[in-house]
Amino acid sequence: MASFVYIESYKVKEIMKYLFEYQFLIPLVLLLGFAPFYPQPHIVEKIRMLLAGTLKKPIDIFDLVWHAWPFVLLAYRILRDIRNHIG
Repeated sequence: MASFVYIESYKVKEIMKYLFEYQFLIPLVLLLGFAPFYPQPHIVEKIRMLLAGTLKKPIDIFDLVWHAWPFVLLAYRILRDIRNHIG
């Protein structure tokens, strides 16, 4: 049983390592973060709604989170790399 847990945690670490690679994050931001592209990206629409105070429906809040998380991951990776480079 313990070896099963070790194998699973090893797989999770490999997956997480891949998720923070730039070759995965940049296309994710471009495709998921900005989709749909026309007439305007959802993230732009939801941020405008947030600033205007009209972001009230649960589906709109979910949509903002859904389109924002790739940007958060990319920002985390960039800040982590800067911190590791400086320190």
